Amino acid sequence: MCRNYCAYCGFKREPGQPDAKLMRPEEIIPILENGVKTGCTEVLFTFGEYAEEVPGYKKLLKELGYSSTLEYLLFLCETAIEIGILPHTNAGIMNRSELETLKPLNASMGLMLESTATLVAHENCCGKAPERRLHTIREAGKLQIPYTTGLLVGIGEKREDRIKSLEIIADLHREYGHIQEVIIQNFVPKPGTPMENFPEPTVEEIIDTVFLTRQILPSDMAVQVAPNLIDPSSLIKKGATDLGGISPLTIDWINPEAKWPVLKDLQDKLGDILLRERLPIYPQYIKKRWYSKRIGKLIGQLSDTQGYRKQSLKSLRRN
Repeated sequence: MCRNYCAYCGFKREPGQPDAKLMRPEEIIPILENGVKTGCTEVLFTFGEYAEEVPGYKKLLKELGYSSTLEYLLFLCETAIEIGILPHTNAGIMNRSELETLKPLNASMGLMLESTATLVAHENCCGKAPERRLHTIREAGKLQIPYTTGLLVGIGEKREDRIKSLEIIADLHREYGHIQEVIIQNFVPKPGTPMENFPEPTVEEIIDTVFLTRQILPSDMAVQVAPNLIDPSSLIKKGATDLGGISPLTIDWINPEAKWPVLKDLQDKLGDILLRERLPIYPQYIKKRWYSKRIGKLIGQLSDTQGYRKQSLKSLRRN
């Protein structure tokens, strides 16, 4: 549930629709527990933006015993940490107070910029105003929150728009040093949306965007692509350095038609390019201690001396 009406979104539901619901704690907690059992280190809390503005949403929250999404999210973050998995929150634009409140309970946070261009795809989407999204990213920098952002390629923007967006992201990172990764995500049309017949970006466009991204961004920023949406092999050759998260437990709820690749198959496809697991907070931010005492012990348990994921005894035996 979300206040925005993005023309490409197949994820949004309105209160009253048969499949519109708020996940209850008794549904979420087993997923967190099973995530830890299967070796996951990150829980991604992602949902619509300021759903409190959607009629009927507050009633659903109240039935769970919460007065705001933030209040419920804080409970879920605390619960995740206690269970042994690190939260990463992506919840749309936020003000400084909200970011400040969530920071101690998150290893990292994120917000897709998508584009600095004014697009038809974002009509009736007050939260997609570029200046508002850039304000959130900037505030996260001031608070030293390890951050994720990115572009959604193929929603009506031009190549020069992508260049401008990347240059602004690079400038924000040079000022605050907080953007650990930039996602280059290809638009995929969803049935039943206003853009269901809109053409997808070509592979050449994505390759070009990844190349531009690597050229424009400072070297300490990762370039991420989604391996369940596009074959990453050619993109790695053009500068992609990160393949995001792959869940052994849940589907990609934003792109449910796109199955996660099997890790072994992905490694086989990449050949000599070896995969190395990281936490939701990148190694350089672990070394700089850009995290709170609340999650410091868990980060210490999960990370090795270089700041990457510590191998378990089980995985060492298997290797």
